[in-house]
Amino acid sequence: MVAMRVPWLVLCGRSILVGWVVLFGFLYLVERPVLIWMVPLVGRDWLSTESVLLDCLILAATGWVIARWHQPAWKLCLLVFALTLTLWDLGPELSINVPWLIRLGWDAIHDSRYLASFRATAFTHVLLFGSLTAGGLLSRPAAAPLSIRDAVTNVAGLERGK
Repeated sequence: MVAMRVPWLVLCGRSILVGWVVLFGFLYLVERPVLIWMVPLVGRDWLSTESVLLDCLILAATGWVIARWHQPAWKLCLLVFALTLTLWDLGPELSINVPWLIRLGWDAIHDSRYLASFRATAFTHVLLFGSLTAGGLLSRPAAAPLSIRDAVTNVAGLERGK
């Protein structure tokens, strides 16, 4: 049977669809209940920290699912999904807002008062996109461990398994 190659455009479209479904599923079914449950325990002062931490975990899980389901071109699919995250302000659901980061960078160039805010926002974006990438990297199957025994038996010309 001949293996059928899926066109890269279909893979990218499927990765976008799968990524958004998984992302919003985690955001609404996991993050919101956890935040509602945790705020009374740790206080409102920690709400933004908890939110960014949960966003990192959710993006890592989303990256894992995308890379696992799109094995042949997982890097391309993860990159295409990450690009779709940069297009919009996702509001209170997710701490990613690349249009605002660009605007803040432009303001920081013209007025140094915006520099500290720009640095903090840029660091948050790097952390979030890094979590997405780390999730994709963690989805890769583990390589077979190296063994000195295999090297010795191959050099000696002995058959394996005896």
